[in-house]
Amino acid sequence: MVIIPNHTKRQLIAGKLALGMGVRQARTVDIAAVAKTCGYDWLFIDMEHGSMDVDLAAQLASAALTTGVTPLVRVPGKEHYHASRVLDSGAQGIVVPHVDTVAEAQRVVANCKYPPLGHRSVAGGQPQLGFKSLPVGETMKLINQETLLIVMLETPAAIKNADAIAAVKGVDVLLIGTNDLCAEMGIPGQFTHKKVEEAYATVIAAARKHRKFPGMGGVYDPPLMQKYIGMGMRFILAGSDLSFMMAGAAARASVLRSTRLAKRK
Repeated sequence: MVIIPNHTKRQLIAGKLALGMGVRQARTVDIAAVAKTCGYDWLFIDMEHGSMDVDLAAQLASAALTTGVTPLVRVPGKEHYHASRVLDSGAQGIVVPHVDTVAEAQRVVANCKYPPLGHRSVAGGQPQLGFKSLPVGETMKLINQETLLIVMLETPAAIKNADAIAAVKGVDVLLIGTNDLCAEMGIPGQFTHKKVEEAYATVIAAARKHRKFPGMGGVYDPPLMQKYIGMGMRFILAGSDLSFMMAGAAARASVLRSTRLAKRK
């Protein structure tokens, strides 16, 4: 194949769950292989929260391509250069936070897609193509097809505009940022609240109507995750490297602290 396929996009098109691991603490490229072995489909390389810089995000993205795990980068802002630099360096998708309006969603497409769909500047020698030199027109078409665009809906205004945002050509996933949404609704941390369930139902309906994919982040209680998946969520941020490490470390410490010590003679 000329281009490295976007595994996550294929999972979603096939109607399967696409599971993501957040990357905030990892600083070595083997995190992609770890995610693959653990059963994840995509990396959520997070440049919005934490100290992740462009160079590290690019290294992680390029490494992930060789494992079949889809490297997706959450950029820190809506300026075009945040997205274009990591896309040129191997990212197969961009996550843009705090998208509230159709105009903002259109700007995401314009920044991340080549003409005629967007206005992304053409770069040569890309990791997604194995650095093969192809005709420019073919390169643009292939990269456009394999780039996944995710907009985060994190306010009541965004939920209200979900149907119109889902209709924007070039947007693939509507990802609810549940923590920020709850905070904006005045119900911080109340993930079981009726307002949250209604927001999920609204986004799922909008995604289905326009043949896009609904996603969720910030909800990590297994029964609640299963409930929202049962409602139709498909693009699932399952947790982060930090939360997984802390959970495993805390569980091991708990076991060892409860171990009965041999009495001294």
